[in-house]
Amino acid sequence: MNSVMDQTTEATPEQIRDKKLYQSMGLTDHEYGLIKDDVLHRLPNYTEVGLFSGMWSEHCSYKNSKPVLKKFFTKGKHVVKGPGEGAGIIDIGDNQGVVFKAESHNHPSAVEPFQGATTGVGGILRDIFSMGARPIASMDSLRFAEPKTDADKYFIQQIIAGISAYGNCIGIPTVGGDTAFDDAYAHNPLINVMSVGLMDLDKIEVGAAAGVGNSIIYVGHKTGRDGINGASFASFQFDSEHESQRSAVQVGDPFEEKLVMEGCLDVINNHSDALVGIQDMGAAGLVSSSAEMGSKAGGNGMALNLDLVPQREAGMSAFELMLSESQERMLLCVKAGQEDEVLNVFKDHGVNAVVIGHVTEGHNYKLLHHGKVVADVPVDSLASQAPVYHRESAVPEHLKNADSKQYQPQISNPTETLKEMLGQLTIASKESIYETYDTQVQTNTVVAPGSDAAVVRVRHHDKALAITTDVNGRYLYLNPRVGGTMAVAEAARNIVASGAVPLGITDCLNFGNPEKPDQFYELDQAVMGMSEACEKFEAPVISGNVSLNNEYDNVPIYPTPMVGMVGLIKGLEHITTQDFKQAGDLVYVVGKTEAGFNGSQIQKMQTGEIAGKLFDFDLDYEVKIQKLVTEAIQHLLLNSAHDISEGGLITAIAESTFGNQLGVDLASELSVADFFSESQSRFIVSVPQEKQAEFEQLVGNDAQKLGKVVDDNHLFVQANDGYFDLDVDKALGIWKGALPCRLK
Repeated sequence: MNSVMDQTTEATPEQIRDKKLYQSMGLTDHEYGLIKDDVLHRLPNYTEVGLFSGMWSEHCSYKNSKPVLKKFFTKGKHVVKGPGEGAGIIDIGDNQGVVFKAESHNHPSAVEPFQGATTGVGGILRDIFSMGARPIASMDSLRFAEPKTDADKYFIQQIIAGISAYGNCIGIPTVGGDTAFDDAYAHNPLINVMSVGLMDLDKIEVGAAAGVGNSIIYVGHKTGRDGINGASFASFQFDSEHESQRSAVQVGDPFEEKLVMEGCLDVINNHSDALVGIQDMGAAGLVSSSAEMGSKAGGNGMALNLDLVPQREAGMSAFELMLSESQERMLLCVKAGQEDEVLNVFKDHGVNAVVIGHVTEGHNYKLLHHGKVVADVPVDSLASQAPVYHRESAVPEHLKNADSKQYQPQISNPTETLKEMLGQLTIASKESIYETYDTQVQTNTVVAPGSDAAVVRVRHHDKALAITTDVNGRYLYLNPRVGGTMAVAEAARNIVASGAVPLGITDCLNFGNPEKPDQFYELDQAVMGMSEACEKFEAPVISGNVSLNNEYDNVPIYPTPMVGMVGLIKGLEHITTQDFKQAGDLVYVVGKTEAGFNGSQIQKMQTGEIAGKLFDFDLDYEVKIQKLVTEAIQHLLLNSAHDISEGGLITAIAESTFGNQLGVDLASELSVADFFSESQSRFIVSVPQEKQAEFEQLVGNDAQKLGKVVDDNHLFVQANDGYFDLDVDKALGIWKGALPCRLK
């Protein structure tokens, strides 16, 4: 890539062809041939090759994943906008819509962690407000290798600092997320961010540029050389030379983003009669936003004068101006004759805004620079006619040879094993991460990070939104289809445990190289599993992102499709958290505990690896259990509810004692090992004694009473072959201290 970008003089069309310079921009021989022979019927020039390299990258075109994405369940009675726009929208009543989407910023963050993380946050926020919504919350889903060196620790700290800095400065709360550690993510961390917004449904905007003669307005920061070819870079496989690719990383400015956001929302809310369309300049910069807007409108072309583009650096070429991914920029299509009205709005907000082009007759996308035409291509060829690949699929070797036996934990001292479990970084408290976030800005956060889901109230209404992110890559490594189903199911349990009903999901599909059949198999199977679960929970996929080629020197990450789910709480009295509330409450496990040790945290802790087959689970039973918990919450029968996932039942019990530092006195016919099982479809709940009869009548045989909450700050759990006996203060200290200790 750099061999082309670093040239001070642009290669001629003949040099590009003969030296195959297009390959270093990310185009294959086949793709270059399509452009030359089928699209343009001539040799493309340097700028045109750059346009196609960005727009035909996986990051922009989804050329390897489109056939798979079509398998997603995307329909629902409350879906207003599904996949295809800047973000999805779901109707939550009262003429209000919740808008949400997730994005990945994996490769940029691996190269430049602070800026990679900040610009990931900024980009997803622009997707939200481009739809006409005001962002109300953000979350992150992070995957790191276990920190072993000072460099590892610095990297993690910089990622967290970047997320914190951007969200805190722009005034949008980062209300939670999930963070896990596994050496499968060494050299290729996953930095996924999600944002949620609220809007009036009569204010929806789309990214389209229609109407011959209408103007194209550039808004925001001046264009520099940061992030050039970022979309292609995000679509490449990593190697040992990736440190040289810092030029592809963008630089963020949250204070400018705040001004841009307020200006855009002002135009949308108060000058909508002048506005035709609006879109974020994200991946592939100006070419992506403008070509996509032109293509979506259909039937028109576009002409841009690049001499009018605000520039931060002197001497920028057309290639650089079009492919720069400088941040905090938006593109608007405004009705002819009403440009000054819109320009004055941005002037009032202190934001650069300038007309740089217009919608034209015909279907061509034309760029002028220094008085010359530097690109002239069909607009649809950039935005909607990239080649689509139907990749081969093959079962990975490690799945063919997987042991069908369940791993059996060997536990001689239950209490010591629990203490060790609470100190595992994936299990341990992430307070040292989220304490750097301003979780309360905007003053709508009801449940802050640390419970199953964050809860944000909807102002002036008796309702709230529950938000969570989830996925366990270890499960998907052992069975991508079942693991995909489990990712959605766990997200739904977190939403249900918070008192909400699932509405829908967004996703970040983090996978390896789709050209390798075994890695494409993981993507394809995971999507099918996720889709099946989404349909069962009536929680459609309304938006998402694909991040492929997450490999380092040909070693892929675990397949990791992050699920971001939003649920609706009708009635603030139904908001529920995981913490036990008062002594005397009765503790129940809802759902059946079965053997679930393959891929579990205890298997990893005891053996250093994960292995064996991951067995399917009963989705219908999962739905049944979730509905029981939902009904119990709606009837105000529960004082707490907590999903049982990584670390098993005993970990969920311990976590439930920490918030109010209450103890428990419990007993069960389960074995000590069973308490570490990660079988699905289970909750740990607490019930006031006066509600016992009503609760037991509701759940029947699908819940087992374990004992009660006590006020002696002591955790005691009797199993059929041993017991756990630990001061809550001691357990809490281990759980809270593990991550800060490892990052020192």
